[in-house]
Amino acid sequence: MRTETEPTRSFELPAVTASLRTAACKMFLYPPYRLLLLLLGAPVTLVAWVVYLYRKKTGPYASELAKTRLELTASGYKEELQAEIAEQLRRKHRFFGQQVSERELNRQAEKEAEARFRAAILERTEQKLQQAERKRLSFADTFQSLIEHPLFLLVSLLPGLPMYLLLFIFSNPYLKYIVERLVMSVFVIFGVAVIVFTILYLSPFNPAANILGETATAEQIAAFNRMYGLDQPYLVQLWNNIKGIFTFDLGKSYSGNEEITSAIARKFPVTLALTVISLLLAMAIALPLGIISAVKRNSFFDYTFMFIALIGLSIPNFWQGLVFILTFSIKLHWLPASYNPQNWLSIIMPVIVLGTGLTAAVARMARSSTLEVIHEDYMLTAKAKGLSQRQVLLGHAVRNAIIPIITVIGLQFGAMLGGSSVTEKVFNISGIGSYIVDMQFIPDIPSIMGGVVYTAITISLVNVVVDILYAFFDPRIRSKLKQD
Repeated sequence: MRTETEPTRSFELPAVTASLRTAACKMFLYPPYRLLLLLLGAPVTLVAWVVYLYRKKTGPYASELAKTRLELTASGYKEELQAEIAEQLRRKHRFFGQQVSERELNRQAEKEAEARFRAAILERTEQKLQQAERKRLSFADTFQSLIEHPLFLLVSLLPGLPMYLLLFIFSNPYLKYIVERLVMSVFVIFGVAVIVFTILYLSPFNPAANILGETATAEQIAAFNRMYGLDQPYLVQLWNNIKGIFTFDLGKSYSGNEEITSAIARKFPVTLALTVISLLLAMAIALPLGIISAVKRNSFFDYTFMFIALIGLSIPNFWQGLVFILTFSIKLHWLPASYNPQNWLSIIMPVIVLGTGLTAAVARMARSSTLEVIHEDYMLTAKAKGLSQRQVLLGHAVRNAIIPIITVIGLQFGAMLGGSSVTEKVFNISGIGSYIVDMQFIPDIPSIMGGVVYTAITISLVNVVVDILYAFFDPRIRSKLKQD
């Protein structure tokens, strides 16, 4: 039985405030973060600014500033400075032959002397504070000191909640790392939407003429454009399309009068499932074979497998798909030629065709990455400790060689998801790739925008996952995150 009770960890407010102060101190060093922090905490910022002005007037710096002003005024420094400036102005005017009244000259000298006098006061005050090992009060110091006060934190928690959430995110290096990648993805998605819409807007295709036909009158074309908002200015159409993307309300397609969001919701999962299954199959095959090829370098297995991988990289998807259909569907009757959701055998050939290039690329990268690490000093040390070859490979070689492999997988996933349209056309798969291709020839701008942008969102999220995996596998990235 336990005779002593272990101390329970409780929520300590001072520790939280200290963590928030540290985060605020770091954020004030970066202008974008500083601006975002002050804007999100506008009520707290206003209170901190009032406190800063009050402390500035009543604090040690203000008293030292007033003391320095009295000292310089009593010493006649300002009068000497004004007389010196007046003499300089007289010489300048005489040199250029300018006629200036004594009253105007004294006014100019007094104005410049006052500016130099204030600068001298500030400089000497700063010197005195540095000698006394004190520093000038700043708004950042005031802001951070208020946040560290527990009572101020409790009172300002509700009005400054967005700001405190930002501080909490910034105080956690891993959470900050993830949120930064997500924010970058939002900007990427927005950029993709603008570029795609601009290209479609400037394209020579006329959706009204393509859909209504050559016999359409000018009144019919004008009515079509008015119905779908194609007669509106560029910025208005761009805003409507971007708003529709983020609100999942893209309206109806130009052809067929079909709800675009519903169509994408039906077609996108098919492409995504095809891509994910191809990715998993490629990783299951390529990673072990690539590692084995590196371990058995220059062997028959190595040469054979790398030759096959090179062939896999060189075969076009559409040709490979047609050969598969001719061989396994028409000649051997083993597999169906077109995709059918009710028949799981129909997905075998599309998965193999789509995953062939990825399998070859990942295998070659796994081999080269493993070759780079198996001869490092820490590998020899691990072997010297008596670890088996399997333990050395799995515990040291693979973990250090996985970073470039993850990069290739992330890039290839985007290429597979975006380039699946060819495979879908060959096997008659009603996915997002073939949907975008069909709508491109109209062009159905909202449909294309929705398909491309939602694909870009998926690719961006995959890249965020890849970045997170970097931090998980590479201790150097984790240590850098803690230092930032």
